[in-house]
Order: sequence, then C-alpha cells, then structure tokens
Amino acid sequence: MSSSNYQEVTSRDNAFLKDLRRLSAESTAYRKQGRFWVEGDHLCRAALARGKKPALGVFKASFWPLAGEQYAQAATKNIVIKDALFDEISGLESPASMGFVFDLPPALALEPRMPSVILDRVQDAGNVGSILRSASAFGFKQIIALKGTAALWSPKVLRAGMGAHWGLHLIEGAQLDDLATLNVPIVVTSSHHGVSLNYGSDYAGLPNPCAWALGHEGQGVRPELEALAQWQVRIDQPGGEESLNVAAAAAICLHASSVKTRPL
Repeated sequence: MSSSNYQEVTSRDNAFLKDLRRLSAESTAYRKQGRFWVEGDHLCRAALARGKKPALGVFKASFWPLAGEQYAQAATKNIVIKDALFDEISGLESPASMGFVFDLPPALALEPRMPSVILDRVQDAGNVGSILRSASAFGFKQIIALKGTAALWSPKVLRAGMGAHWGLHLIEGAQLDDLATLNVPIVVTSSHHGVSLNYGSDYAGLPNPCAWALGHEGQGVRPELEALAQWQVRIDQPGGEESLNVAAAAAICLHASSVKTRPL
C-alpha cells in the first residue's frame, strides 16, 4: 500500500489507541467522542455497500498488505497497528483484522408518517440489535429509542444489528412527549389481551403504516405509552408460555405487520 495514506502506531499509550479502546469497550463512549467503532469484515462491508464513508480505517499490521482497495481506500486516513495491540482493543471473542471509525450521524428529526418501532427502555443490547435487524428486514425504517433504551450505536448493539443500522432512521433519547408528532397509529403487544395476530373472528388487519411499541424486558410497555396506543395486539402462544423474549416478539409482530395489513 502507498505509504502516504497510512500511519503506523506502535505504542500502547498512543492517544488514538486509548480513545479507540473506550469506543470498543464502553457503551456510551461514542456520545462523548462523536464517533463510533465498527469491527470486522461483515459490518464494514455492509457500511460501504450503503455508501457510508468511514473517517478512519484501522488495520492489523499483518492484514494491511492484504487489505485490498475496497478497504484501504475507503477512508482518507488509515492507521496500522501491531497485531497484539489490535487484539487488545477488539471487542470480539475472536478478534478481526480491521475496522472502521465513523463520525456519529447528526441527530435526526422524527418522521411523522414513517413506519416505526418505538423502543421503551429495552435494555439488553442484543435484543435492541436484533429488533433493528427485524425492523430493517420488514420495512420499519424509523427506530424511536425512548430514554432508558440501550445505546443504539454501542459496540454490542452494532454487532447484534449486523449492518441494519446503515439503512435505518435512528432517533435516540426520545421522550414520551415526542411521540405526539407521530401521525400513524401506535400498536402495543400483550401476552393475553387485544386482537390476535392469528386470523380469526376478531382480526381486521393491522394498520399500515403504524408504529410498534416494544417495552422493557421485564416490565413491558409503560402505562403512559400504552395509553397512547390505538391498537393492542396479542401473540397467541398455544404452548402455554407466559411471554416471549422482546426480540422474538418483535420479529413476529413486524413480519405479521408487513403481510397482514390494511391501508389507513
């Protein structure tokens, strides 16, 4: 690779590496630094496929000669570090060979008519990332994360999202009052109450577009948000379980909403 587009870093005490360790290890470090860290081939390729341009490329020294133009020319500046230092920074059980640092996108305004998912204090990063994947897959392009929800651009949510972030309209730290600007029905789920997602005598078709509200893993949707909902839907569970994991419930609801709808 051309020596003009990369810088070698060999010291563990380098200021950039210290910042990168925080981005990799701390769930909210991206808010302080205004940038976030994406590691590994899959997430990096997904970002480039969506036209996202990284601020920095970071490569293991052993991988840098093999990186190829797609990665080596993606950012205007590249950092090449010793393999051992990269492994120390990595948040993966099996460290990757490269990653990108992206500037944090500017805060977005809520789109009133966009099919949406409202996350009400969903705290597990894996659940949040999985919900983002399902939302992207089934056409719900706006994610409204109410305050108390896991940080959307944290390393764990990014990994669980598997690239879904790049195609979504993400709103963090929203307040309940912000939902007043939504111009689509809010739909909440219940284990035992409301209209069944299965076809039956009480099924009339889900509203389209709409905003699905998904709540805290233990407490569910807060009463104040439930009171705003125009629809309450239940997922029948003939096996007799009390409830479903919120990410599993989200996948079921969003899929049903994409195929069993009626226009507003």
